[in-house]
Amino acid sequence: MGETRLQWCKEQADEVKEIMVENYNKAVEREGKLGELELRSDDLLSKSKTFTKSAAKVSQQTRWENIKMKVVIGGVVTLLALVIIAIIIWYSVRDDRGEQTQPTPSVTPGN
Repeated sequence: MGETRLQWCKEQADEVKEIMVENYNKAVEREGKLGELELRSDDLLSKSKTFTKSAAKVSQQTRWENIKMKVVIGGVVTLLALVIIAIIIWYSVRDDRGEQTQPTPSVTPGN
């Protein structure tokens, strides 16, 4: 009976040993995966910072392009308004001087 009990204890110890070795191997494997995950997360962080900088730069460029376009459109509208005002003033000054074209009398046959 003592020998069977000893045998049973050895079997139990072997099972515990196998479980412990298996757990250790899983822990080592998990550690490797965690290390890989950490490297990937660092890489992702670096890329996200680069993306943020690029997005800010593109946003600023777009803002400046919009401002430039508004200035150009404003300049064109102002120039067009000045031309129209100049034409109106020119015609009104011309009319004030009496340079208005007189209608020519129509000649009817038989007069």
